[in-house]
Amino acid sequence: MLQDIYNDIISPDVNLAGSITKLVLSLVLGAVIGIERRRKGQIAGLRTFALISMGATLAMLISIYIPQEYMGLKNGDPGRIAAQVVSGVGFLGAGAIIQMKGSVRGLTTAAGIWMTACIGLAVGAGMYLISIIATLLIIFILVNIERIELRHNFLWESKIIRIKVHGIVDNIQSMRDIIESSDVHISDEFMKYEYDNQLTIINFMVRSKSSIDVPVLFKQIKQSSNAVSITLTNELNM
Repeated sequence: MLQDIYNDIISPDVNLAGSITKLVLSLVLGAVIGIERRRKGQIAGLRTFALISMGATLAMLISIYIPQEYMGLKNGDPGRIAAQVVSGVGFLGAGAIIQMKGSVRGLTTAAGIWMTACIGLAVGAGMYLISIIATLLIIFILVNIERIELRHNFLWESKIIRIKVHGIVDNIQSMRDIIESSDVHISDEFMKYEYDNQLTIINFMVRSKSSIDVPVLFKQIKQSSNAVSITLTNELNM
Protein backbone atom coordinates (compact mmCIF):
# COMPACT_ATOMS: atom_id res chain seq x y z
CA MET A 1 0.00 0.00 0.00
CA LEU A 2 2.68 2.52 1.04
CA GLN A 3 4.86 1.36 -1.84
CA ASP A 4 2.03 2.09 -4.28
CA ILE A 5 1.56 5.61 -2.86
CA TYR A 6 5.30 6.23 -3.08
CA ASN A 7 5.35 5.04 -6.68
CA ASP A 8 2.48 7.41 -7.48
CA ILE A 9 4.32 10.31 -5.86
CA ILE A 10 7.50 9.82 -7.87
CA SER A 11 5.69 8.86 -11.08
CA PRO A 12 6.01 11.33 -14.00
CA ASP A 13 2.35 10.70 -14.79
CA VAL A 14 -0.37 12.88 -13.25
CA ASN A 15 -2.23 11.04 -10.48
CA LEU A 16 -4.06 11.96 -7.28
CA ALA A 17 -1.33 11.13 -4.73
CA GLY A 18 1.42 12.73 -6.78
CA SER A 19 -0.61 15.87 -7.51
CA ILE A 20 -1.54 16.41 -3.85
CA THR A 21 2.09 15.93 -2.78
CA LYS A 22 3.33 18.41 -5.37
CA LEU A 23 0.75 21.04 -4.44
CA VAL A 24 1.52 20.72 -0.72
CA LEU A 25 5.28 20.85 -1.29
CA SER A 26 5.01 23.92 -3.53
CA LEU A 27 2.79 25.58 -0.90
CA VAL A 28 5.42 25.00 1.80
CA LEU A 29 8.34 26.16 -0.35
CA GLY A 30 6.50 29.27 -1.51
CA ALA A 31 5.43 30.07 2.05
CA VAL A 32 9.01 29.81 3.32
CA ILE A 33 10.13 32.46 0.82
CA GLY A 34 7.04 34.57 1.59
CA ILE A 35 7.79 34.57 5.31
CA GLU A 36 11.21 36.09 4.65
CA ARG A 37 9.75 38.81 2.40
CA ARG A 38 7.01 39.63 4.91
CA ARG A 39 9.61 39.91 7.65
CA LYS A 40 11.22 42.69 5.58
CA GLY A 41 7.91 44.59 5.44
CA GLN A 42 7.09 43.80 1.81
CA ILE A 43 3.45 43.78 0.68
CA ALA A 44 3.82 40.39 -1.00
CA GLY A 45 4.15 37.88 1.83
CA LEU A 46 3.40 34.32 2.86
CA ARG A 47 -0.01 33.93 1.19
CA THR A 48 1.08 35.60 -2.05
CA PHE A 49 4.18 33.47 -2.52
CA ALA A 50 2.37 30.28 -1.50
CA LEU A 51 -0.39 30.92 -4.04
CA ILE A 52 2.10 31.76 -6.80
CA SER A 53 4.07 28.59 -6.18
CA MET A 54 0.95 26.40 -6.03
CA GLY A 55 -0.54 28.06 -9.10
CA ALA A 56 2.60 27.41 -11.11
CA THR A 57 2.61 23.77 -9.94
CA LEU A 58 -1.01 23.36 -10.97
CA ALA A 59 -0.25 24.89 -14.38
CA MET A 60 2.54 22.37 -14.88
CA LEU A 61 0.28 19.49 -13.82
CA ILE A 62 -2.35 20.61 -16.33
CA SER A 63 0.33 20.89 -19.01
CA ILE A 64 1.32 17.27 -18.41
CA TYR A 65 -2.25 15.99 -17.89
CA ILE A 66 -3.88 17.31 -21.08
CA PRO A 67 -1.63 15.54 -23.64
CA GLN A 68 -1.48 12.51 -21.36
CA GLU A 69 -5.23 11.99 -20.92
CA TYR A 70 -6.88 13.63 -23.92
CA MET A 71 -4.33 13.01 -26.65
CA GLY A 72 -2.83 9.74 -25.43
CA LEU A 73 0.65 11.20 -25.59
CA LYS A 74 3.27 10.34 -23.04
CA ASN A 75 5.68 12.75 -24.71
CA GLY A 76 3.37 15.65 -25.47
CA ASP A 77 4.27 19.31 -25.04
CA PRO A 78 4.00 19.99 -21.28
CA GLY A 79 5.85 23.26 -21.71
CA ARG A 80 3.00 24.95 -23.58
CA ILE A 81 0.96 26.10 -20.56
CA ALA A 82 3.98 26.26 -18.25
CA ALA A 83 5.70 28.73 -20.57
CA GLN A 84 2.84 31.18 -20.08
CA VAL A 85 3.43 31.10 -16.32
CA VAL A 86 6.98 32.40 -16.69
CA SER A 87 5.85 35.35 -18.80
CA GLY A 88 2.49 35.92 -17.08
CA VAL A 89 3.96 36.11 -13.58
CA GLY A 90 5.72 39.27 -14.73
CA PHE A 91 2.47 41.13 -14.12
CA LEU A 92 2.59 40.11 -10.46
CA GLY A 93 6.21 41.17 -10.29
CA ALA A 94 5.33 44.56 -11.72
CA GLY A 95 2.65 44.95 -9.06
CA ALA A 96 5.23 44.34 -6.34
CA ILE A 97 7.45 47.15 -7.60
CA ILE A 98 6.77 50.54 -6.05
CA GLN A 99 8.15 53.40 -8.09
CA MET A 100 8.67 56.72 -6.39
CA LYS A 101 10.30 59.85 -7.70
CA GLY A 102 13.97 59.20 -7.34
CA SER A 103 13.87 55.53 -6.28
CA VAL A 104 12.41 52.12 -7.00
CA ARG A 105 11.45 49.58 -4.34
CA GLY A 106 10.34 45.97 -4.67
CA LEU A 107 12.72 44.69 -7.35
CA THR A 108 14.01 41.92 -5.08
CA THR A 109 10.46 40.86 -4.22
CA ALA A 110 9.53 40.88 -7.92
CA ALA A 111 12.53 38.66 -8.67
CA GLY A 112 11.50 36.40 -5.79
CA ILE A 113 7.99 36.12 -7.23
CA TRP A 114 9.38 35.09 -10.61
CA MET A 115 11.73 32.54 -9.02
CA THR A 116 8.96 31.14 -6.84
CA ALA A 117 6.84 30.55 -9.94
CA CYS A 118 9.76 28.63 -11.46
CA ILE A 119 10.02 26.56 -8.28
CA GLY A 120 6.31 25.76 -8.58
CA LEU A 121 6.84 24.59 -12.16
CA ALA A 122 9.78 22.44 -11.06
CA VAL A 123 7.68 20.81 -8.32
CA GLY A 124 4.91 20.19 -10.85
CA ALA A 125 7.43 18.47 -13.11
CA GLY A 126 8.50 16.21 -10.21
CA MET A 127 11.88 17.84 -9.58
CA TYR A 128 11.50 17.66 -5.79
CA LEU A 129 15.14 17.84 -4.70
CA ILE A 130 15.97 20.62 -7.16
CA SER A 131 12.95 22.62 -5.92
CA ILE A 132 14.01 22.30 -2.27
CA ILE A 133 17.62 23.23 -3.07
CA ALA A 134 16.45 26.25 -5.11
CA THR A 135 14.29 27.40 -2.18
CA LEU A 136 17.22 27.12 0.23
CA LEU A 137 19.42 29.08 -2.17
CA ILE A 138 16.79 31.84 -2.44
CA ILE A 139 16.60 32.12 1.34
CA PHE A 140 20.41 32.24 1.47
CA ILE A 141 20.44 35.07 -1.08
CA LEU A 142 17.71 37.07 0.66
CA VAL A 143 19.11 36.70 4.18
CA ASN A 144 22.85 36.10 4.15
CA ILE A 145 23.92 38.16 1.16
CA GLU A 146 22.07 41.16 2.63
CA ARG A 147 24.04 40.67 5.85
CA ILE A 148 27.28 40.61 3.85
CA GLU A 149 26.26 43.83 2.09
CA LEU A 150 25.50 45.51 5.40
CA ARG A 151 28.64 44.23 7.09
CA HIS A 152 30.93 45.47 4.32
CA ASN A 153 28.86 48.56 3.62
CA PHE A 154 28.18 47.71 -0.03
CA LEU A 155 24.70 49.22 -0.03
CA TRP A 156 24.30 52.50 -1.89
CA GLU A 157 21.03 54.39 -1.73
CA SER A 158 19.60 56.96 -4.12
CA LYS A 159 18.17 59.93 -2.24
CA ILE A 160 17.42 63.60 -2.71
CA ILE A 161 18.77 66.30 -0.40
CA ARG A 162 16.37 69.24 -0.56
CA ILE A 163 17.62 72.58 0.77
CA LYS A 164 15.52 75.70 1.15
CA VAL A 165 17.57 78.88 1.44
CA HIS A 166 16.58 82.48 2.15
CA GLY A 167 17.20 84.74 -0.83
CA ILE A 168 18.00 84.05 -4.46
CA VAL A 169 21.17 81.96 -4.47
CA ASP A 170 23.27 81.78 -7.63
CA ASN A 171 26.32 79.97 -6.26
CA ILE A 172 25.89 76.56 -4.61
CA GLN A 173 29.45 75.32 -4.96
CA SER A 174 30.04 75.37 -1.19
CA MET A 175 27.06 73.06 -0.70
CA ARG A 176 28.39 70.70 -3.37
CA ASP A 177 31.79 70.58 -1.67
CA ILE A 178 30.27 69.77 1.74
CA ILE A 179 28.05 67.02 0.35
CA GLU A 180 30.80 65.36 -1.69
CA SER A 181 33.27 65.59 1.20
CA SER A 182 30.90 63.35 3.18
CA ASP A 183 31.38 60.49 0.68
CA VAL A 184 28.12 61.33 -1.09
CA HIS A 185 28.05 61.35 -4.88
CA ILE A 186 25.92 64.03 -6.56
CA SER A 187 24.37 62.61 -9.75
CA ASP A 188 22.24 65.64 -10.65
CA GLU A 189 20.80 68.85 -9.24
CA PHE A 190 17.73 71.01 -9.76
CA MET A 191 17.02 74.56 -8.60
CA LYS A 192 13.85 76.56 -8.16
CA TYR A 193 13.61 80.29 -7.47
CA GLU A 194 10.57 81.71 -5.66
CA TYR A 195 10.99 85.42 -6.29
CA ASP A 196 7.81 86.42 -4.42
CA ASN A 197 8.96 84.67 -1.24
CA GLN A 198 12.66 85.27 -1.89
CA LEU A 199 13.45 81.56 -1.52
CA THR A 200 15.75 79.21 -3.38
CA ILE A 201 14.95 75.47 -3.40
CA ILE A 202 17.84 73.20 -4.33
CA ASN A 203 17.40 69.48 -4.99
CA PHE A 204 20.59 67.41 -5.03
CA MET A 205 20.06 63.89 -6.41
CA VAL A 206 22.68 61.84 -4.56
CA ARG A 207 23.95 58.32 -4.04
CA SER A 208 25.34 57.42 -0.65
CA LYS A 209 26.11 54.51 1.63
CA SER A 210 23.72 53.73 4.45
CA SER A 211 26.42 54.58 7.01
CA ILE A 212 26.37 58.31 6.22
CA ASP A 213 25.90 60.54 9.28
CA VAL A 214 22.93 62.63 8.11
CA PRO A 215 22.66 64.99 11.14
CA VAL A 216 26.33 65.95 10.85
CA LEU A 217 25.97 66.56 7.12
CA PHE A 218 22.88 68.72 7.66
CA LYS A 219 24.67 70.72 10.37
CA GLN A 220 27.58 71.45 8.03
CA ILE A 221 25.23 72.57 5.25
CA LYS A 222 23.35 74.82 7.67
CA GLN A 223 26.55 76.43 8.91
CA SER A 224 27.70 77.27 5.38
CA SER A 225 24.38 78.65 4.11
CA ASN A 226 21.27 80.54 5.12
CA ALA A 227 19.18 77.37 4.96
CA VAL A 228 15.57 77.49 6.17
CA SER A 229 15.15 73.72 6.01
CA ILE A 230 17.08 70.64 4.86
CA THR A 231 15.30 67.39 3.97
CA LEU A 232 16.43 63.92 2.91
CA THR A 233 13.70 62.37 0.75
CA ASN A 234 12.88 60.08 -2.19
CA GLU A 235 10.74 62.58 -4.08
CA LEU A 236 11.86 65.41 -6.29
CA ASN A 237 10.12 68.67 -5.48
CA MET A 238 10.17 71.26 -8.21
